[in-house]
Amino acid sequence: MRPVIHDLPAASAGTQRHVRSLHFGAGTSGRKAYLQAALHADEVPPMLVAQCLIERLAALEAAGAIAGEIILVPMANPIGLSQDVQGSAFGRFDLGTGVNFNRQFRHLTPALIPALEGRLGPDMAANTRTIRAACRSLLAAWQPTSEAEALKQLLQTLAADADLVLDLHCDNQAVMHVYTGTPQVQALRPLAGYLGAQALLYSEVSGDDPFDETLSRLWWELASHFEGRFPVDPHGCLAATVELRGETEVSQPLAERDADALIAALQHLGHVAGSPPPVPAGCQPTPLEGVEPVTAPVSGIVVFAKSPGDWVEAGELVAEIVCPLTDVRTPLHALATGRCFARSARRFATRGMRLAKIAGAVAYRSGKLLSP
Repeated sequence: MRPVIHDLPAASAGTQRHVRSLHFGAGTSGRKAYLQAALHADEVPPMLVAQCLIERLAALEAAGAIAGEIILVPMANPIGLSQDVQGSAFGRFDLGTGVNFNRQFRHLTPALIPALEGRLGPDMAANTRTIRAACRSLLAAWQPTSEAEALKQLLQTLAADADLVLDLHCDNQAVMHVYTGTPQVQALRPLAGYLGAQALLYSEVSGDDPFDETLSRLWWELASHFEGRFPVDPHGCLAATVELRGETEVSQPLAERDADALIAALQHLGHVAGSPPPVPAGCQPTPLEGVEPVTAPVSGIVVFAKSPGDWVEAGELVAEIVCPLTDVRTPLHALATGRCFARSARRFATRGMRLAKIAGAVAYRSGKLLSP
């Protein structure tokens, strides 16, 4: 294991934060996987899973089972981790700008297309190397204007030449679920199976440039743009966001189980030597455009009728909102049939607040598809 400490630019006089990346493997095969934990810094379960992964990856490296490179960032966001506001963790948004830490990464395709003209040829593998080098050049030219932007530049640069990227998160209250790009959903079904995901959600463009999508999307966009002229691997980077259940589900047994599942997926995808266990039967993938965000039309006390993991039929009661001023009860019924995979941990709603998410099979939404 080779640890590297990356310094972030100080946001204020007398302060400086650091990011640690751990590099495993012989680095001889040319293959690379990248995993990071808790880009949303108040999401603790991924950080404990990362601790379990450190032990496993170190043992695999010592056994000579990692021919390429696996990078693990066990704490991806020291900025958000320090944002404790009067006893409450505030790690999802940068306090300085209000921007979500998992939004507004650099979408490179528009700049890559002109940069690659005249540089690609008939060899797909050579084109992959050329594209990755161009990505690194564009990211090196990025001039961050804030500490949070510098963090995003660092993380995107560490992952820019990876074959596989897994961004480890969790939700408020949730079952295991996974987000990925539409062109990659079949390739990542084994990952969802090993993890025991109850929802595998896919979209071609989810909106606002989250980390995983920024790294994978450019490959299928370039493959489409250069189709018929130059071969580009649309799976040049398989990427997914893994939601490790709810934010309070921090336990050693769960972390050990999740780390084992991630190692099995790394074996299945060829980043770790050895025979992976059989892929468990997984859930049916569903479009992110089919997710129903159950939203509060009024303010009041939230009384849930459905829990994460419950199957919901269209028309069933999901929750009631009780107004403490008027005593009026407002029932909220599901529009979609599907799996309730996440809900809010808050029990008092403001108008417009998202309360729960149901993974429906029929796409009906468009635009920005992710939670703020």
